[in-house]
Amino acid sequence: MDPESIYGLADSGHIRLARFLFTDSANIIRAKAASASTWKMRFAAGIGLVKGTMAMNMMDELQADTGYGATGEIRLVPDLSTFKVVPYAPATAVVLCDMVDLDHSPWALCPRSILKRQLDIYKEVGIRFEAAFEPEFFLARKEGDRLIPIDESNCFSTDGMNKAANFIDDFVQALQGQDISVEQYYAELGHGQHELSIRHAPALQAADNHILYRETLRGVANQHNLIASLAPKPGVEMPGNGCHLHLSAWDTDTNTNLFWSDNGLSDLGKFFVAGVLRHLPAIVAVTCPSVNSYRRLKPKSWSSAFTCWGYENREAAVRVPSLYWDHELESANIEVKCIDSSANPYLALAVLIAAGMDGVKKKMNPPEPVQADPSTISSTEAAEKKVERLPISLKDATKKLLMDATIMEALGDEFARVYLKVKSSEDAYFAKLTPEDEIKAHLTKF
Repeated sequence: MDPESIYGLADSGHIRLARFLFTDSANIIRAKAASASTWKMRFAAGIGLVKGTMAMNMMDELQADTGYGATGEIRLVPDLSTFKVVPYAPATAVVLCDMVDLDHSPWALCPRSILKRQLDIYKEVGIRFEAAFEPEFFLARKEGDRLIPIDESNCFSTDGMNKAANFIDDFVQALQGQDISVEQYYAELGHGQHELSIRHAPALQAADNHILYRETLRGVANQHNLIASLAPKPGVEMPGNGCHLHLSAWDTDTNTNLFWSDNGLSDLGKFFVAGVLRHLPAIVAVTCPSVNSYRRLKPKSWSSAFTCWGYENREAAVRVPSLYWDHELESANIEVKCIDSSANPYLALAVLIAAGMDGVKKKMNPPEPVQADPSTISSTEAAEKKVERLPISLKDATKKLLMDATIMEALGDEFARVYLKVKSSEDAYFAKLTPEDEIKAHLTKF
């Protein structure tokens, strides 16, 4: 939306508040809101935010050993291209923000700026990235202290679709009203579990769209007196909620998909896959960044718990999807499956691009693709194809992250330092709780 149209909304009185959205180190979506009468000033000068906010874990516990606390301030400066009027809150708009230091430079702890920095590196050499997130979510009604799934249907069942039809129709309409294009929808494997995917977009916009998707999902669910959760593992016996990420690289001069070839994946695409696999044990500290993530990231659960890739292999961490007829060039992409919605989408894209392009720069060749469930192959084949178990806990993943110079550099020294302390505090906190209490805590955060 252009600035004049936005100011027109303010003058009309139909929109009274704009929420300035940002994501923290635990991927909690937070906001401060500005009255419409202040927009012209606030859009230019931003809203103040204490720096200690980015040193808080998902329980709102400040990690004082990061050096951040009650002193120091940055500004939340909105990107007006992301301004949306939302249908789930009266007289309200939202806008996504960058965190800007008082000297007008991007703040080191701003996740959105971390992705922008990575994209700018490759923009200079004529490469842009397209991405799409595919979130799964759980819908339930609250009865006392219990959550009751809205359906008990089978996977892909039209009965499950019918049970959720009114909610899904409002959800689709709410997304479309924010210029977010829906791709496909179906009832998923778990009771009350659904998947609705949105169209790919330039990488920064794709991450922005995922934040808007999360906000819209929960806002519309609230209107229906439902609980919507994207938590990685919403119940001990329930299937996990993934958030698969599709990614492609494009030549900006020729608008050519650099991952495409007649054989399904170009040499550059294979180099990119090799880079992702090389750094994947560290990457999951960012793409699977909650304690709850590791209840999902297990063998034989279609969550891709091993370092391997394959063509149309849904147990591989990196899947190369088949191309769509008559749309082969534009549909060539890779899908990263070891990711869930507790991941900050800006950080997830930043580290995956850094890892993949490390493979491109060094012309890394991937091992042979795996065309079976990696948990079932022989130890000899696993060694030949470099199939290894991914970290089994957040603690193990953060150790891998600390040892990976490429991924640490992509995050930046200061952000990585704070991020690791926040994650360590979450690991320690949930180690003291029962599995049921840990699951309950995550259920309401994502």
